[in-house]
Amino acid sequence: MPRILIILALTFSISTFSLAQSFVFTAIPDNDETRLIQRFSKVADYLSEKLDVEVKYIPVKSYPAAVTAFRHKQVQLAWFGGLTGVQARRLTPGATAIAQGYEDKKFKSYFIAHSSANLTKSEQLPQALFGKTMIFGSKSSTSGRLMPELFLRRQLQVTPDEIFSRIGFSGNHSRTIALVQSGAYQVGAVNYQVWEQELAEGKIDRSKVDIFWITPEYPDYHWTVRGDLDRQWGKGFTKKLRRALLELKDPELLAAFPRSSFIPASDNDYDLLEVSAKAIGLLD
Repeated sequence: MPRILIILALTFSISTFSLAQSFVFTAIPDNDETRLIQRFSKVADYLSEKLDVEVKYIPVKSYPAAVTAFRHKQVQLAWFGGLTGVQARRLTPGATAIAQGYEDKKFKSYFIAHSSANLTKSEQLPQALFGKTMIFGSKSSTSGRLMPELFLRRQLQVTPDEIFSRIGFSGNHSRTIALVQSGAYQVGAVNYQVWEQELAEGKIDRSKVDIFWITPEYPDYHWTVRGDLDRQWGKGFTKKLRRALLELKDPELLAAFPRSSFIPASDNDYDLLEVSAKAIGLLD
């Protein structure tokens, strides 16, 4: 074999071996990709130091893609929303939730409206929603679709298709805000933290778009791991990973989520979401 081919073959083998030895995680793309890469690249550095292994973050293009990557062993750890975490664990025997943000025990969604919709803030979802156009986030989003739809059904006693003249799915919360602010849709449902973050960054013009209803609280985002980590990385690795997440105290890293801390989580914490998803036909 020519020398250059031998060198290329060796380089490829080393690269493949290196990738195989990396601990890889992903996250649902609930925000713009640049922000996610900035956030999770720093988390990867932190975990590499704590776990004494190379840790890499890989972005995915959609919520279902995050679940698929987890199911097919392309990633070992994922920052899921409530519903995607339930979906991933149902498809991946042995997978378990190990940590959640302190704020995720009591999460909420904002219903927002363009000024042209003439919706004012109220304690109940208004009857004036009938006939409006509505934009949800991803179809698999807990805060951008599942729980907002559940509350719509409960309060107005009909399905979204019977309420709105047109329904869309933006794919992420930042895009939902932008579409309502532009007037492309009259009403939207968003993760309250993304709204607060973009408001603080000056990206929201409240003369054009504002909150008109806040949902009751529910559990949401969490870290889920595959059940085969100890076999691959050694006995006790899952506990070590969980401890690293719970001990994450760097204000800069926490602010990027944004979370004040991470706390223990278990699969049972998300029973409400599983029941809710079944009730509206998002799970069998």
